[in-house]
Amino acid sequence: MQSLDTRHAGHEPQPGRSTRAGKSRPRPTFSQVLGEVFLTVGVLVLAFAFYESYWTNVEAGRQQEAANERLDELWQAEGEQQPEGERVNPRGRFTPELGEAFARMYIPSFGSDFHFAVIEGTDEEELLAGPGRYTASQMPGEAGNFAVAGHRVGKGAPFNDLGNLRSCDAIVVETFASWNVYRVMPMSVDPTTRQQEAAACFTDTQVQRMTGGEYAGVAGRHITTPNHIEMINPVPGATTTEVHAGAEPLITLTTCHPQFSAAERMIVHGMLVEQIPKTGGERPAVLEET
Repeated sequence: MQSLDTRHAGHEPQPGRSTRAGKSRPRPTFSQVLGEVFLTVGVLVLAFAFYESYWTNVEAGRQQEAANERLDELWQAEGEQQPEGERVNPRGRFTPELGEAFARMYIPSFGSDFHFAVIEGTDEEELLAGPGRYTASQMPGEAGNFAVAGHRVGKGAPFNDLGNLRSCDAIVVETFASWNVYRVMPMSVDPTTRQQEAAACFTDTQVQRMTGGEYAGVAGRHITTPNHIEMINPVPGATTTEVHAGAEPLITLTTCHPQFSAAERMIVHGMLVEQIPKTGGERPAVLEET
């Protein structure tokens, strides 16, 4: 029978020779450690990107659906309270609670499926449910500036395609009482080019105000830094927050720039060209534009 003792038959450890268990592992080099660090960071970045671009979209979609349902219920309740035959004042003041949906936004050039309930407030909690109104700004259709923030990546990404908007593209905001049709202002700041762009969709008076008046410096789209909060003032870029007599109703959309970064802000400005009272459940033709 073969013995289990391995100390004989040539298996006796020799003096000065290490056993397998006694061998020391080689020390890792700096390049190996650095490679492992980069690999770990890469995995974390990929996990974060997946979370931001996919998982937060799931939660945002759920909250946006709930916001749309509550908005329909709110409008139905408001409709039942209106005296029969009485026209609703489209400029009637309504102050929503933080986190409450109060309007719906459409951008026809983004496709018929682009519509989001607009939420009151711009904190992270509100913006997870949808684009949110800067609470210091005006309401839809009012003189001044109706300013709305939205995410560009993840969390529903309602403003992911703002960079594709062109001068005169429609931005439609539906409220309980009306359809508010804004058009993107001219992209150019050159007076001649600006006048040509504006003439395609704005009135003569609006064209004059955009080329030689107080709105001459308001571009349809531009990039700025987050500290330029004056972009949501009644006249974007002006220092006053007061709405002066005769001010045009504007809309301002803001989002992070570039994608996956909050270093800058992309700003889009539009001007109201039409306000259509809601009657009989009809949708305006502008929603069919491409």
